[in-house]
Amino acid sequence: MFTSIELCAGAGGQALGLEQAGFEHLCLVENDHHACETLRLNRNHWHVLEEDLRQFDARKYAGVDLVAGGVPCPPFSAAGKQ
Repeated sequence: MFTSIELCAGAGGQALGLEQAGFEHLCLVENDHHACETLRLNRNHWHVLEEDLRQFDARKYAGVDLVAGGVPCPPFSAAGKQ
């Protein structure tokens, strides 16, 4: 099995696809509270870190097979609301 971490995970669409492709998520990082609650509700075995990506320390995940991300979500989301 391959391992992954996901940055700016949102509500987990990409993470679900990666899980179906055989990846085991070591953690998912997301700063939106509602998105994190959705992740926890739908996949309670995922390790969801509700924090700002700028504070995330990835050193303990050295050697992970895949770093995935849904960036740049905040700028796109802000632009979409205008």
